[in-house]
Amino acid sequence: MISQDLLLAMLPEHLLLLGIVLLLGLEIAGRWQRASLAIALLCTGAAALAAACLSFDGYAAAPFAGQFSVDPATLLAKAMVLALALPVLMMSRDEFADSEFALLLLSSLYGVCLLQSSDSFLTLFLGLEIMSLPVYVLVLLAYRRPQSAEAALKYLVLGGTATATFLMGASLLYGATGSMAIETFAGAVGSDDNMARAAVVLVILAFFLKAAIVPFHAWAPDAYEAASVPVTAYMATIVKAGVLLAVVRLFGDANLASPMLELLAVLPLVSIVWGNLAAMRQPSLRRMIAYSSIAHAGYLFYALLGDAAGRLQAVAFYLLAYGLLNLLAFAALPPSTDDAGRDRLDNLKGLFHRSPYAALMIGTAMLSLAGIPPFPGFVAKFLIFRNVMAAGYTTYAVLGLVGSYLGIYFYLRVIQFMFMSPDSTVAAEGRARRFALGASLACLAAALLLSVFPGSVIARF
Repeated sequence: MISQDLLLAMLPEHLLLLGIVLLLGLEIAGRWQRASLAIALLCTGAAALAAACLSFDGYAAAPFAGQFSVDPATLLAKAMVLALALPVLMMSRDEFADSEFALLLLSSLYGVCLLQSSDSFLTLFLGLEIMSLPVYVLVLLAYRRPQSAEAALKYLVLGGTATATFLMGASLLYGATGSMAIETFAGAVGSDDNMARAAVVLVILAFFLKAAIVPFHAWAPDAYEAASVPVTAYMATIVKAGVLLAVVRLFGDANLASPMLELLAVLPLVSIVWGNLAAMRQPSLRRMIAYSSIAHAGYLFYALLGDAAGRLQAVAFYLLAYGLLNLLAFAALPPSTDDAGRDRLDNLKGLFHRSPYAALMIGTAMLSLAGIPPFPGFVAKFLIFRNVMAAGYTTYAVLGLVGSYLGIYFYLRVIQFMFMSPDSTVAAEGRARRFALGASLACLAAALLLSVFPGSVIARF
C-alpha cells in the first residue's frame, strides 16, 4: 500500500523524472537530438494528464508524512502548471535546436510540482531551489544579446538573496516553534512572539523577491528582456504560478491581522501602481510584460487579504487566465532573425496589415490582461477584489481597482500600434513557425473555454 501510494502520489513527478533521464541519455549518447522536444512534450503532457485524472478521482495521500502530500486541489494545481508548460515547449522548437532547453525546463517543472505538495520548510526549500536554479541557466542559455549575461547574473544574485532570506526566516521559525512543518507559519502570522514575527516577515520578503514585488523587483525587467521569448514566457507564467501557489499553501487558513496585514497590502498595492506606471514608458515588449507582471503579482498577493476559503480559487483561476493570455501573446509574436528588433514595440505598428492573425491574437491577450470583459482576465480580477471586499478591506480594494485602471493605457497602446498606426519597417522575418502557431491556437481555445465556463474551473479548487 505504501509503495502504491508513493507511485500514485508522485506520478506527475515520476513522469517528469523519466523525461529528464531520457533527455540526459540522449545528450550523453549524442544521438536523436531532434527527439528531445517530442520526449519533453510527451512526458509533460502525460504528467499533466496523470495529475488531472488523480484530481478528478478525488485521490489524496501522504506517502512522506509531514514532508509531502497530495489532495485533489494540489493535483489540479500541478495539472494546471504542467499544461501551461506545453505551449512554452512548442514555442521553443525554433529557438533551441538542442536538448538543453527541454532538459532544464523539465527540471524546473519538477521543482514547481514539489512546491505544491510541500508540507515542511525542508521540501518547500528544495522545491524553490529546484525550480529556480535551471531558470538562471535558461536566461543565459537564451543568449541573443550582450545583456543576457548581466541579466542572468543579476537574477542569480537576487535569487540567492531570496534563498538566504527564506532560510533565515525558516530558521527563526524553527527556533520559535520547534517545528519545520508549514502549518506553524499560519500560526506564527498572528503570533505576539517577536522571533515568530521576524520569521514570518523574512519568509514573506523572500517570496516578494521571487515574485518581483516592489521594491524587490529590479531583476525582472532585465531578465525578461534579455531572455529569449520561450524563457520569458516560462518566467512570466509557470515560475510565477509556482511561487504564488506555494504562498497560498504556506498561509493555509491563516487570518491576517496588523501588522502583517499592512505588509501584505501596502507593498502589493505599490507594485500594482508602480508596475502599471512604469510599463507605460517601456519601448520593449518584454520589459513592458515584466512591469505588467510586477503589477499582476500585486493583484495575486492581494488575494491573501481575502477569506482563507476563497484564496486558492482566486489565485489558481487568476494564474490560469494570466498564464494562457501571456502565452498567447508570446506565441503569436511574429518571428524575426533580429531578437532586439522583434522586441521593440515600434515594430508592432501596422501589424494587422502584415499579419492579421498575429495582431488579433496579441490584441485578445492585451484586452484580457487589462481585465476587459468578457475575457477571462476580467473574471480573474473580479474574484480577487470580491474576496478582498468580502473580508472588509474596502479601502484596499478600491485603491487596487484604481491602480488596475492605470494598466489599461499601455495594453490599449499596444492595440493602437497594431491596428491604428501606419506600417513600420521591421527586421527581416524568419520562417513561419508551425509549432508556435499550434501553441497560440491551443492557448486561444483554452482561453475561450475559460471565458465561457469560468465557474466549472473555479468549482474544481
